[in-house]
Amino acid sequence: MPLAQLLEQYVSLGIFVLAAGLSVLSFLAWRRERDGRMRIVTLGYAMFAVYGLIVFLEYPLLPYFPYATLELLEHGSAVLILGGLLAFFIALTRE
Repeated sequence: MPLAQLLEQYVSLGIFVLAAGLSVLSFLAWRRERDGRMRIVTLGYAMFAVYGLIVFLEYPLLPYFPYATLELLEHGSAVLILGGLLAFFIALTRE
């Protein structure tokens, strides 16, 4: 595997692990505090985690799915980043 693909794999795995952990912690904080903003933050982190998982699984799934389909899924999943950022903005501006 070329260095660029290996770097993408490790960074995506890091995004998945970190975002999933932060999502769990945010969910636990929401359950303790019952603050609606923490639920939105949990959703934002979950979107980042799903994005990281999709990008991480791109190369291992290459033998099973057409390349064009996986590239479309990877690039289309960038919408999750946009959704996560929007969720954080909503959580910050909500009273």
